[in-house]
Amino acid sequence: MLKRLYWINAALLATHEVDSAYWKEWRVFHLPFGLGGFVLLHIALFLLAFWGFEQVVRGNRAGLWASVVLASGGVFALVAHGTLLLQGGTEFRVPVSISLLAAIGAVSIVQVSAAARALRRA
Repeated sequence: MLKRLYWINAALLATHEVDSAYWKEWRVFHLPFGLGGFVLLHIALFLLAFWGFEQVVRGNRAGLWASVVLASGGVFALVAHGTLLLQGGTEFRVPVSISLLAAIGAVSIVQVSAAARALRRA
């Protein structure tokens, strides 16, 4: 189950990052490195996500922690963008953006719970 939750959440988060580029997230959150830095940051993030999936597939403890990290990133995305929306931000306000964030939040909560249970058993 954890393997499926991981790749579903990774796909949702990657799709959200496409949406983030549309909304120029580096401007929305006042990131200091602009578009170039935003793109380069995502190389590292995607490599980490792919590595984490490999660890989940191998069934080792690092995979459980990678799952916790990915799911925590999903919860963070939901909270950060939810806060932005509650403060009146106009970005990420279209149905597809909101639906993605809701799905990320739901999957992330289930994923982090499953990973935490697996870590307790390990």
